[in-house]
Amino acid sequence: MSFSNDVKNELSRIETNDADADKAELLGLLRMSGAVIIRGMNVGIHFSTENAALARRVLHMLKNNYQVQTEVVITRSRRLKKNNRYQVHVLPAPKVSVAMNELQLLSVESDLKNPLLASHNCKRTFLRGAFLGGGSISRPASDYHLEMVTGNENFAQTIIKVMQSFSLRAKLTDRKNEYIVYLKDGESIISFLSVIGAHNAMMELENVRIVKEMRNNVNRAVNCETANLNKVVKAAVRQVSCIKYIDEHGGLAQLAPNLQEIARLRLTHPDVSLNDLVEYAGGLGKSGINHRLKKLQEIAVGLGMDLEKADK
Repeated sequence: MSFSNDVKNELSRIETNDADADKAELLGLLRMSGAVIIRGMNVGIHFSTENAALARRVLHMLKNNYQVQTEVVITRSRRLKKNNRYQVHVLPAPKVSVAMNELQLLSVESDLKNPLLASHNCKRTFLRGAFLGGGSISRPASDYHLEMVTGNENFAQTIIKVMQSFSLRAKLTDRKNEYIVYLKDGESIISFLSVIGAHNAMMELENVRIVKEMRNNVNRAVNCETANLNKVVKAAVRQVSCIKYIDEHGGLAQLAPNLQEIARLRLTHPDVSLNDLVEYAGGLGKSGINHRLKKLQEIAVGLGMDLEKADK
């Protein structure tokens, strides 16, 4: 089972006792993936899903909030996995118009004008419905990605504006005839799951995100330490090469005593860093050692040493 189905199963089992919140959820869900049935002068509603818990939820909310006649048809999917498909039908009848008008399923106006989206709590359940109707989320162990897909651009813009009221910076893109509202960073996805009430999924994603962050921090620290170590080794090798070049082309005995001292110190400890070399220098500071080593390099270059060739 996919992580998306896990999240939808969790959301589908949330108990509600607020009629307006239920209707706001139905608004998001049916506007996202419901269909209108026209039969003569009457209209009905059709909703289809492979998630049994979601089908039960939609049926429960429709029957509890509207005086409509419903039926459920279970079919076998023709796709490879051949899952059951649950079709919830609100049979065409005059009373269905009450639900159609309240949910504004045929409205061309902005959904934000709908009284069902007036309260903060109803906006939460609206987003829950939109996700249940057309949302998906990648498994926590993979890249962070959550999206909701609709064929209506205005509805996609409504979802984004409602998400913005919770400080969620969703983005919109289009693919063929579909409009995709999406989030790409872990923190925003965790916040969205909290808003819609998927607390178990939120905790799972949060735990994975913490582990990922710790692993990334360790990798960065290791990479930084490796880079610093390589830098230290490269500098030490160059310094030793310069000293040996001077010894071969004039001799260290020709150097000033202070340079001879640091040259022999570096040859004695060819692998240590500049900081560690201070411990063997008998009171000479890091800047003094660095200055003398640079002077030795200049002398080696003056004697004809090719530093680039030496570094290879």
